[in-house]
Amino acid sequence: MPDPESTLQRWPPDLDQVAAGWRPLVHQFLHSQQGRRLGAELKAQLGQGASIFPPQPLRALGLTPPEAVRVVILGQDPYHGPGQANGLAFAVAPGVRLPPSLRNIYKQLQREYGRAPQPEGLLDRWARQGVLLLNASLTVLAGQAGSHSRLGWQALTSSIFRALVESERPLVFMLWGAHAQAMRPAGNEAERHLWLSANHPSPLSASRPPVPFIGCGHFGQADAFLLQRGEPPIDWLGAAS
Repeated sequence: MPDPESTLQRWPPDLDQVAAGWRPLVHQFLHSQQGRRLGAELKAQLGQGASIFPPQPLRALGLTPPEAVRVVILGQDPYHGPGQANGLAFAVAPGVRLPPSLRNIYKQLQREYGRAPQPEGLLDRWARQGVLLLNASLTVLAGQAGSHSRLGWQALTSSIFRALVESERPLVFMLWGAHAQAMRPAGNEAERHLWLSANHPSPLSASRPPVPFIGCGHFGQADAFLLQRGEPPIDWLGAAS
């Protein structure tokens, strides 16, 4: 894995950090007009002394190759506080206090499985079991939520999402909030997958109608779907403490 600072300082980034199956899509994006424009803007912001998070924006694509994906969880953009974002949607770096959305995710897991997950927010163990934790935008300016939502990342993340929808393997898609739910396509190819929709786990919406996140049962439903296909369930909780 390259030095954390080098991933954003060099453009285009070294594709060694990306799983081989994702590299064609990533390479095509990086060398497209949108990718070059995104790179120029990131370089300009860094040159002006801006702090951009996370230092390894493609990390989810390194931990979860396309052939290993079993569950897809969509986020909107990375956390914008210092030291929080680590390249996986909803996850935070080791030792960082759990953000409210992740605390609600853990609260829902405790409701479904009867005990709390391991008290850390890294979520690498999910990624290594085939849970793709993908944000729509892969970078953000420090302290400015959504600040890179129009820079062009969606051209890449939408192509990744579409490739997964077109996969012949049935997958689980967890769509939390209107932004994620808008990604669900119409068409026959989508019917082979399990689509689970609920409000975003943010405290602003997690317990509100129309489909509260708290009580949604998504994790158990995902495991049941995987078991029906002869696959092992996801170890959402980590080793018992």
